[in-house]
Amino acid sequence: MNHNRLITLGLTVLLSMTLLAGCGTNSNPSTNSVSKNQKTANDHESIKPMAETFFIFDTVVNVKIYDNRATREHFNEIEALLKDIDSKISRTLESSEIYQVNVNSGKSAVKVSSETFELVIKALDYAKRTDGKFNPAIGNLVTLWNIGHENAKVPDANLIEAARTLNDYRLIDLNQDTQEIYLQKEGMAIDLGSIGKGYAADAIYDYLQEQGFSSAIIDLGGNIYAMGQKPGGKMWNIGIQDPDKNRGNSIGTLQVEDKTVVTSGIYERFFIEDGKLYQHILDPETGYPVDNGISSVTVVTKHSTDADALSTTLFVLGIEEGLKFIEDTPDTEALFISKEQKLYATSGFKNMLNKTNDSYTFAN
Repeated sequence: MNHNRLITLGLTVLLSMTLLAGCGTNSNPSTNSVSKNQKTANDHESIKPMAETFFIFDTVVNVKIYDNRATREHFNEIEALLKDIDSKISRTLESSEIYQVNVNSGKSAVKVSSETFELVIKALDYAKRTDGKFNPAIGNLVTLWNIGHENAKVPDANLIEAARTLNDYRLIDLNQDTQEIYLQKEGMAIDLGSIGKGYAADAIYDYLQEQGFSSAIIDLGGNIYAMGQKPGGKMWNIGIQDPDKNRGNSIGTLQVEDKTVVTSGIYERFFIEDGKLYQHILDPETGYPVDNGISSVTVVTKHSTDADALSTTLFVLGIEEGLKFIEDTPDTEALFISKEQKLYATSGFKNMLNKTNDSYTFAN
């Protein structure tokens, strides 16, 4: 029996029903001053978000802008921005730059935009740092398994082995002068799915910042960017999804300000065949979905492109190697949740997490 499941939102944004001002921290005893500050805080807290939902990158994208100056035109421009990114980095869109790079593998180099070129450089940097555990040359395996789409099933072992021989990221040539990408071996294919959503979240953040906005929630199916502060000057509350429950059930919350929180989990996209669950994160070395006892990995940092790549990287590395890797990554915290409901976290993440589910306990 074969089941498919797609859960597009791995994190839950927990917004309080009332946004309370912090006027009590004002040490000025003046009644007039307090009243003025209270009015200003209340004005900020009365801001209702303007929101829009898009479906792109095979996921649901939600953007909420907490600013009365936001207009429908801003969301039209965000949608155009997302479509432009998809038109460049999609593996399956025949007109995209990455598709053209792949179809010309072993034949000729393809000139791409500076945005695509820089993103591939970033992906290759992670590949080198992890000795290929993070691998942008995994496109053939992603296509073969087709996890998250209808009729996904375990491929023939010979097909897996054939696809695995084409995932050598060291055979991706970049020409900085001409911004051309060349795949040395015919049949190779780049896939940027493990970094693309983060890149898109950063692009939306940059756009909102350019428009003068400073408070927003950007949510790309598990990639959350909490921009600035909540109206009223408080931090955002971000829920960490319980991997064993339906979306909306959390194991606890984080308070963050101007940070991205990205989770990769086995509950996001998977299928079940002969009683075994096959989730969407593939191990480039074996050619099979990772099965190392991890249910999810959450990363907190400044840039969503990095967080997206890191969540996949840590998942493949496993808990022990992953913790060592992330501790050497500046300004970044991470949480591993095991299938046994054990939590393994960096010291900074432990301090941030308000755990609310007693079924989960720290193991480190």
